[in-house]
Amino acid sequence: MRRTPGPATAWAPLLDRLVDDLDAAARRDPAARSRLELVLCYPGLHAVWIHRLAHRLWQQPGYRLVARVVSQLNRSLTGIEIHPGAVIGRRFFIDHGMGVVIGETAEIGDDVMIYHGVTLGGRSLLRVKRHPTLQDGVVVGAGARILGPVVVGAGAQVGANSVVVKDVPPGAVVVGVPGQVRQPPQRPADPYDEWADPAIYI
Repeated sequence: MRRTPGPATAWAPLLDRLVDDLDAAARRDPAARSRLELVLCYPGLHAVWIHRLAHRLWQQPGYRLVARVVSQLNRSLTGIEIHPGAVIGRRFFIDHGMGVVIGETAEIGDDVMIYHGVTLGGRSLLRVKRHPTLQDGVVVGAGARILGPVVVGAGAQVGANSVVVKDVPPGAVVVGVPGQVRQPPQRPADPYDEWADPAIYI
C-alpha cells in the first residue's frame, strides 16, 4: 500500500532549497563572515526564502490571494518585489537587493546572481509569457533592466544599468542602452570568480 507523504516529507524539498540558497550566498559574498550573519542580515536571502513559500502557495488551488499577500509582505520587509508566480531555480542569490523587481512570468535557472535595482519586467499587457528567462549561471549587474520574454543564455553576464530587449547568447556579455552583445574570447570556469569584461562595472 502506498503511503501519503507526511508534512515533514512534503516540505523537505523546500527546506533543501533554503539551505542551497544559504550556501550560495555564503559562497558568493566575501563580506559575509558567517551563516548566522547571512540568516539575520541579508534581505536578498530573506526575499528569496519568502518567495519560495509564496510560490508554493501560488501553486495550490485557492491560495493565490494568500500568496500575493505573502509577496507584498516580502516587498515591505526587504524592498524586493518578486511575484509569487515567478519560477526560480536553485542557489539563487540577490546581492544587496533593494529595488529588485521580478515579474509574474519570469523564469530563473540555477546558480543565477543578480544585484540591486535589477528589473525583470514585461512589455505586454496581455496574459502571456511577458517576462524574461534567465538560464543557468547568469549574472545581472546593478540597475540592469531586462524587458519582455527575452532569453538570457546560460553563463551570460548583463552589465550594470544595461537595458536588454533582445535575446542574449550563452556565455556572452551585454552592456549599454540598448544592450549590445559582446562575446568574450575567454570565460572563467566560474562566472562568479571574475568579470569577463570591465564594462560590467559601468
